[in-house]
Amino acid sequence: MERRDFLASSSGATALALAAASGLSPAYAQNAPGWNKAAFESKSLADAAKAMGATSAPVESKDLLLQAPEIAENGNVVRVGAQSNIANTTQIALIVEKNPSALAAVFDIPAGTDANVSTNIKMGQSSNVYALAKAGDKYFYAVKEVKVTLGGCGG
Repeated sequence: MERRDFLASSSGATALALAAASGLSPAYAQNAPGWNKAAFESKSLADAAKAMGATSAPVESKDLLLQAPEIAENGNVVRVGAQSNIANTTQIALIVEKNPSALAAVFDIPAGTDANVSTNIKMGQSSNVYALAKAGDKYFYAVKEVKVTLGGCGG
């Protein structure tokens, strides 16, 4: 091994060791303040809504728009988005009915901003995908079926 290669590889390992020893190791969502373990372990829309604080069943709304493909060619990367035109929307969640953990993502919407989010999710198989919006004390949802042609998580 050449001296330069040795120095380059050993300095990276040293930096990682120092970062880990000083507490700068990667953070995991499960350890983050506000992590809602029950919601992320939910198996359905109703369970996720309840774990997120809903006191009644979510209501379907035309003012909540879900953007998702009808056919996802690769379940490992499915682009999904939601836009809420419901006044005072404070949270939007994305739920995949047939995934091992139904809740895929939760977004807090700061006051005075557009309630418009998008992300990539994994889907293990064809399933209904839900957008769940919280506005005040009420929860609203939109649903769309997404067909997966190539396996994603767990599939």
